[in-house]
Amino acid sequence: QVRLVESGGGLVQPGGSLRLSCAASERVFGLYIMGWHRQAPGKQRELVANISTGSLTNYADSVKGRFTISRHNTKTAVYLQMNSLKPEDTAVYYCNLKFNQNDIWGQGTQVTVSS
Repeated sequence: QVRLVESGGGLVQPGGSLRLSCAASERVFGLYIMGWHRQAPGKQRELVANISTGSLTNYADSVKGRFTISRHNTKTAVYLQMNSLKPEDTAVYYCNLKFNQNDIWGQGTQVTVSS
C-alpha cells in the first residue's frame, strides 16, 4: 500500500511564504495525478492545486498567481510553493495521489497564517 508523507506546514505571518512537500513511500509508474487539497474549520475540503505526469497543472482560483505546484522528475513527489499567504489560507493541507483506481491521502499538515 502506497503511503504519502507530508512536511512543511507551520505558522507564518500574512504575506509570508511556505513550501509543502509530499512524497510517496514508493515510486508509482504510469499515469497519475498528485496534488494538494485543504480543509478549513467548518468548511468542506477543496482542491488547491494538482499536477499530472504530463506536468499539466490545475489551480483553485483563490490561489492562482500565489501558489505554484511542481513535481519531482524521478520520484513520486510534489511540492507546493505558497507565497503571499493570507489568513484565509489557514487550513489543514492534505496531499492526494490518484493512480489506476487508487485514491490515497496523506495525514495532513497544518498551515496557519496569522500575525
